[in-house]
Amino acid sequence: MPAGRQGDAATALGPGLAILASMVSVNAGAAWAKGLFPVVGSEGLTALRVGLAALLLLAVVRPWRTRVTRLDARNLLVYGLMLGMMNLCIYRAFERIPLGIAVAIEVTGPLAVVILASRHLRDFVWVACAGLGLWLLLPLREGAAVLDPVGVLYALAAAFCWAMYIVFGKRVSTLKGGQAVAWGMLAASLFAVPFGVAHAGAALFTPSMLMGGLAVALLSSALPYTLEMMALARLPQRVFGILVSAGPAIAALAGFFMLNERLSTVQWLAIALVIMASGGAAATADRRA
Repeated sequence: MPAGRQGDAATALGPGLAILASMVSVNAGAAWAKGLFPVVGSEGLTALRVGLAALLLLAVVRPWRTRVTRLDARNLLVYGLMLGMMNLCIYRAFERIPLGIAVAIEVTGPLAVVILASRHLRDFVWVACAGLGLWLLLPLREGAAVLDPVGVLYALAAAFCWAMYIVFGKRVSTLKGGQAVAWGMLAASLFAVPFGVAHAGAALFTPSMLMGGLAVALLSSALPYTLEMMALARLPQRVFGILVSAGPAIAALAGFFMLNERLSTVQWLAIALVIMASGGAAATADRRA
């Protein structure tokens, strides 16, 4: 290998490992959270994750030091609302269907954003690939594995929220120093925390549950966001997209090792097709889009 390429590979190794660590962290946090659902439900865990992550980010970033415009404030409100709803919907999906399947459905949201922003016929190949994967996953054919349809609908809702999170996140991406994430997480908590408290009540505030929620907030929000920002600063966006497309596989492995969730061969094939579609779309997306 030429010396230049060896240097490029070495430079990309650190950010690549950071993204891998981020995906392992967020999915380990999801598996840990799923184990706590019987105590406070998905609503309670969403409140703990988002609320504690908001407090951590506000303490570290202190976004009030810089004034935001009225337009930015509106976009931040929608961005945060989508973030809160995405967390709630995917946790409700986790309650009903395996982690890997839920995440495979959820990533069709950002996949749709990438494809709709492009103008190339080749992207229909990735649409077909993702569609085949979803058809194999969902109970739409004879002999398909039975999945809770409500869980599938929640995963689809999370996919939509993730797409909107990306769209509105782009609009506030000019805010510096982590302001967008901090204000967005605060807005998400204003939606998620009252919802979780109404559902779980005082059970949310026991010392053991607060510690469990803090672990989820660190594993699923604070640590992966930090690692991803470090990686994005050193990797092209499309390379980042290709690497994070492995998320459904990491989620399936976390479900297998931490929750004993076993998937069929067809379900693994379907997850592989969704990963291929997501990674392929990121690799071939129009740079200008």
